[in-house]
Amino acid sequence: RDYNEKFQYASNCIKTSKYNIVTFLPVNLFEQFQEVANTYFLFLLILQLIPQISSLSWFTTIVPLVLVLTITAVKDATDDYFRHKSDNQVNNRQSQVLINGILQQEQWMNVRVGDIIKLENNQFVAADLLLLSSSEPHGLCYIETAELDGGELGPPLLLSPAQGCEMLPCGPSAPPGEVICETPNNKLDKFSGTLYWKENKYLLSNQNMLLRGCVLRNTEWCFGLVIFAGGGPHGRTKFKRTSIDRLMNTLVLWIFGFLVCMGVILAFGNAIWEYKVGARFQMYLPWDTAVDSAAFSGFLSFWSYIIILNTVVPISLYVSVEVIRLGHSYFINWDKKMYCAKRRTPAEARTTTLNEELGQVEYIFSDKTGTLTQNIMVFSKCSVHGRSYGDVQDMLGHKAELGEPVDFSFNPLADPRFRFWDAGLLAAVQLGNPHVHEFFRLLSLCHTVMSEEKNEGELYYKAQSPDEGALVTAARNFGFVFRARTPKTITVHELGHAITYQLLAILDFNNVRKRMSVIVRNPEGKIRLYCKGADTILLERLHPANLELASITTDHLNEYAGEGLRTLVLAYKDLEEGYYGDWAERLRRASLAPDAREDRLARLYDEVEHDMMLLGATAIEDKLQQGVPETIAILTLANIKIWVLTGDKPETAVNIGYSCKMLTDDMTEVFVVTGHTVLEVREELRKAREKMMDGSRSMGNGFSCQEKLCSSKLTSVLEAIAGEYALVINGHSLAHALEADMELEFLETACACKAVICCRVTPLQKAQVVELVKKYKKAVTLAIGDGANDVSMIKTAHIGVGISGLEGIQAVLAADYSFSQFKFLQRLLLVHGRWSYLRMCKFLCYFFYKNFAFTMVHFWFGFFCGFSAQIGLDTGFWTAINHFFIWGSLAVYFAILFAMHSNGLFQMFPNQFRFVGNAQNTLAQPIVWLTIALTTVVCIMPVVAFRFLKLDLKPELSDTQKAQHRCMRRVGRAGSRRSGYAFSHQEGFGELIMSGKNMRLSSLALSSFATRSSTSWIETLRKKKSGDSSNASSPSCGADKTLKV
Repeated sequence: RDYNEKFQYASNCIKTSKYNIVTFLPVNLFEQFQEVANTYFLFLLILQLIPQISSLSWFTTIVPLVLVLTITAVKDATDDYFRHKSDNQVNNRQSQVLINGILQQEQWMNVRVGDIIKLENNQFVAADLLLLSSSEPHGLCYIETAELDGGELGPPLLLSPAQGCEMLPCGPSAPPGEVICETPNNKLDKFSGTLYWKENKYLLSNQNMLLRGCVLRNTEWCFGLVIFAGGGPHGRTKFKRTSIDRLMNTLVLWIFGFLVCMGVILAFGNAIWEYKVGARFQMYLPWDTAVDSAAFSGFLSFWSYIIILNTVVPISLYVSVEVIRLGHSYFINWDKKMYCAKRRTPAEARTTTLNEELGQVEYIFSDKTGTLTQNIMVFSKCSVHGRSYGDVQDMLGHKAELGEPVDFSFNPLADPRFRFWDAGLLAAVQLGNPHVHEFFRLLSLCHTVMSEEKNEGELYYKAQSPDEGALVTAARNFGFVFRARTPKTITVHELGHAITYQLLAILDFNNVRKRMSVIVRNPEGKIRLYCKGADTILLERLHPANLELASITTDHLNEYAGEGLRTLVLAYKDLEEGYYGDWAERLRRASLAPDAREDRLARLYDEVEHDMMLLGATAIEDKLQQGVPETIAILTLANIKIWVLTGDKPETAVNIGYSCKMLTDDMTEVFVVTGHTVLEVREELRKAREKMMDGSRSMGNGFSCQEKLCSSKLTSVLEAIAGEYALVINGHSLAHALEADMELEFLETACACKAVICCRVTPLQKAQVVELVKKYKKAVTLAIGDGANDVSMIKTAHIGVGISGLEGIQAVLAADYSFSQFKFLQRLLLVHGRWSYLRMCKFLCYFFYKNFAFTMVHFWFGFFCGFSAQIGLDTGFWTAINHFFIWGSLAVYFAILFAMHSNGLFQMFPNQFRFVGNAQNTLAQPIVWLTIALTTVVCIMPVVAFRFLKLDLKPELSDTQKAQHRCMRRVGRAGSRRSGYAFSHQEGFGELIMSGKNMRLSSLALSSFATRSSTSWIETLRKKKSGDSSNASSPSCGADKTLKV
């Protein structure tokens, strides 16, 4: 430990949390004030602390601001708490570390590079370890990689027996060793290093490594050397923003600009009013001490109105939106119709920011195997030495209906779940057909399956892929039973006889080679290479003597692929002892090469895998998932285009396309692009466009390629053509189509088709296709897959969906949403996506309407109060009304929502619900402008009507005076300027104000005032007052007086 400490290797303590108790408050506040809205309201709060410009109390801003910051802080603290909890759970796991020759308990966080750790069965691997030895024979070690890729038991991680025995740590006296290896990276399937020990040099590969997070299974104990510590590299997750987010940001900026405009208008109004009118009232309405001019008063008024009208900028908008999104996420998680009882897997919204974007999806990019299909492989058919097996035939050689399955009762080790209906294959095995025997011998030897026998005769196979498991199980039932393996041997029971083959080399499968080979020595000493792989790869590597057999087998392969079956070609090659010895020595030297090791090994693999003899081919059925055809049909009715990106053969993919109703017989034409050069691909795409243009609108002299394509916004008349078309393109043609000078032509052609199927594509090509559509089509994309090869596609799309299937959980971990079956995508998009989008749009409309309604009242009131920045509505009154209407309207809204918006309606009429692009197309709808006009009339007319009716029904003194002057002008009694001036300066209101009486006149006073306009209105009031007093003191006199009149 002391020696390794000086290199300062990474600590094994992982930390995914962002805060601690000391840094939480400052760091979180700093992050929150990165948002413009929060900074804006902090600026408002500072303004409100200036008494010269503030007409609102400071708490009217600080309360909502603190509330918003607190809610966000609580959410961030909660998330970080769970991250701390997860970190502590991992860091405090116990492990046994060999320190000074003694095993001691250490926490994972204290494990260091160079430590030797002992693991026991069912324990997690604490760090990336180099396997030294184990309790199993030959140093085998079994692990479960579920936390890495969701797989089952992986292949054995082992060293050679000599190293496994000698490297057993037995104390401090053990000789020291040194490991030189690559730096830490995120490539789980590759490792390169060298072990120097006892003056010997040993190659280290991925097969010798136990990766952190794996679980030790079926192994009592093992020892490992810590190579890498820490949680490993973590890539930065790209934050996905929705169109609603972008729309809200744009709206907020426009609203802020509108606020500034209102402030400027009112500031100018204040300056003009103070200059024209306010200057005359300086005696009793003097300016503040700091105000020395009308212009400066307008400047202060601008900031005062920015404070008063601040409610037009919604402070709580983002928090409210996040709360709504969180609720929508729970709706998805709680949806019982998206729960898979078989796997006990519910739907999961792994993000809360993309819910409404689900309602805007226009393009779906889907994997095939495990996504559209079940990824449960069944050995269906095979071709052996030119004869096809698997179809039941009658006496005349025609296909017949399936009857009883083949009886495998002769084989006590047969799998009872295996079904095969062609008895001819079993008869060929029992009759000793050498080609059939060699066919199944290859299937029982060329694989990396692990065998486990819990009880006598009960075999359990653990395979890396369902394909391998299906092939080995088929060989098992036909009498070639794989029983056990060691690092150097494979034991097979061939028709009841146990035969052990010496395993000389494994040339493993990868995405580039697309084949796998083993080299074995049989008991007679004969060396043979067995190989299985893709037909496009193996048929090129056959001996020329196989031409006729290869032609027949190719016909069988095309027939199988036409039925949607997954095919593999099988071949073998006998090796001379001398050649193998030379080749093995060159392989050993290449394995120890310090540089370009992978390239050297690939060249040696390619050398030995030539001139092979063809044995036959296998066909495995991968059945469609339940509900896939119906789901695709409904999504197509909703004008959602579906592209399938798969690694299968074009024939297989096309057949699956017909099975799941992506392709139909009613389609006008299905274009297949298979060009090998750039010119061939360009020509095939051009011909496809010309055929689609026939019978449709013409565009000049046919279709012009590059100059008529717009790189900023791709629009084409092809998308409006009549008829339905589909496009099928393979991997090497797609590589040319994705080049910069042809990608627009490919996209133009593909987008005009109803369905697109890309075959033989790599994971990188999947991501490139998605990126191409994102780049040129302003549309929301969704990618769905179930395997690690779909991760790049899922991360590239706007929305990523992972299927929790049999290919692991890497796709789920990288996805935004996850569920167990493809059919749930229908409900996710057409129900939850639509609901979320419509709810969010209606919420935004109501939110902005509410804010504008409240703010415009103050703007309008400014014209009636001399632009003095006074408040038109009492804050306490408005708060109560606000809460009443908000909560009340929410209650009514949700009641109507759940009553009227039934998910069954959309499933019944999917083509009647067009909801794509509502946010952008809203202002283009006449009903929106009609609503604005009606709202304006409804808001203004009551005010205007009230002011006019008040003049007639309940006039005030000033109103009566104005009415009298208008009447006098109509009858021609115009007063002089002097009499008008004198009237306005007669005896004032002092006595009336000091008496405390109301200044409003009664109807008697008004009538008296109207008949005797030459008398002072004060005299009228005095006479009325004395008359009332005399009437009250002597009522009899009053009565007599009245009689005399």
